[in-house]
Amino acid sequence: MKFIPEKYNIKDEPMKGFIDPNEIWEHINNAKVSMERLQEVIQKSLDKNRLNLEEVAVLVNADTPEMVEMIKKAATKLKETVYGNRIVLFAPLYVGNLCHNNCKYCGFQASNLEAVRKTLTIEELENDVTSLLDNGHKRLILVYGEHKTYSPEFIADTVRAVYKVKSGNGNIRRVNINAAPLDIEGFKTVADSGIGTYQVFQETYHPDAYKKYHISGKKANYENRLIALDKAQEAGLDDVGIGALFGLYDWRYEVLALVRHTNHLEACYNIGPHTISFPRLQDASQYDISDEYKVSDEDFTKLVAILRLAVPYTGLILTARETKEIRREVLQYGCSQVDAGTKIELGAYSEDEEGEAKQDLTKEQFLINDNRSLGEVIDELIEDEYLPSFCTACYRLGRTGEHFMEFSVPGFIKRYCTPNAILTLSEYLIDYSDKEKAVKAWKVIDKNIEDLKEKKLIIEVRNRIERIKKGERDLYF
Repeated sequence: MKFIPEKYNIKDEPMKGFIDPNEIWEHINNAKVSMERLQEVIQKSLDKNRLNLEEVAVLVNADTPEMVEMIKKAATKLKETVYGNRIVLFAPLYVGNLCHNNCKYCGFQASNLEAVRKTLTIEELENDVTSLLDNGHKRLILVYGEHKTYSPEFIADTVRAVYKVKSGNGNIRRVNINAAPLDIEGFKTVADSGIGTYQVFQETYHPDAYKKYHISGKKANYENRLIALDKAQEAGLDDVGIGALFGLYDWRYEVLALVRHTNHLEACYNIGPHTISFPRLQDASQYDISDEYKVSDEDFTKLVAILRLAVPYTGLILTARETKEIRREVLQYGCSQVDAGTKIELGAYSEDEEGEAKQDLTKEQFLINDNRSLGEVIDELIEDEYLPSFCTACYRLGRTGEHFMEFSVPGFIKRYCTPNAILTLSEYLIDYSDKEKAVKAWKVIDKNIEDLKEKKLIIEVRNRIERIKKGERDLYF
């Protein structure tokens, strides 16, 4: 992939560190905030241009109620322009919680003798996948502790096992991964199994803070983790996800650092991250973190809106760590993906198919705050006139990495994603939804079809829905 640092006027090189804490703090401390400057920055974002660090610092420092409201309204408008009203749904599936690291915020830390350790067998994994399929899921992210057991070959084998599972009309169409950084050959091995996005979260981008929280294990190496996704790109795995764990350090710094990571990948590989995640710290077994950098709900909603404005074409992932009330609020500020029906105890999907997930911190990585089923989340999304989506077309048609940017940056993504969201929601309503509850969802589908405007496309979408009603599945543009 071509190295083009001049595109972003930075001096980054592939496979080398790029975070300078002093640079980030200089932007935060020296940003000149005025109503006029804020309007200029917002307009640049609304014109679908990614913001630089100085401009993001303006947003971070804009703190009057009027300014914050401007940021949120602009983020809502931008989200609608780029992504429409669709929300992609997925579920996390924990495969194993063995771990050789000691991270002070994580229930999986190696020194936690209270933790109940488990790695799913292939049969147990298949049972969990079957339960997820029977509830309507089509997209999973497999999660692994950082341990030698979870080698690239092991990860690849579990991915292939997931893809083989069928239940009724259901099958998993895309598997994403959240696991330890790999070497280049390891990333190639996992890529060959047909994964979607590979996530590696830096947790905190501040080197001193990172050292304080990561006591031992391979994860204690800040630099190795920082360039992990460079290795993925070098391996040809061009669909990657970044993230920070908010609450470990000043949220303003982490927001700018996420943007800095984005422009590093774009400058070195001409491809930004496919997704950005922004989980907040939650309680965990052996949790040992002060509240010094705890992120308030007010700041959290603001930072989500800022991220949407900063990176217009990057997916933003909102997780069940947050309460349903917070999730409902911040969806409007630019999130494009949410998990639903989430259970993070090993084997919980097949062992506890009825009722809410049980909260047992000796068996979970952290506390989750939204235990609603997939159906309940979809019902609320429909109530709020979002368009739930299980689409995986971009992955399978090669619209990833640089190709994804070609489609998304000019704004073409909405032309593909809305029809595909309509088709996957139609499948869900026919195969899994209560008929009475589905009535309103079909009305939402009809409205979204009419909003497509293009007569030829409208006719084709309606034709494909009729084919789905007659038994066909997995139709996409």
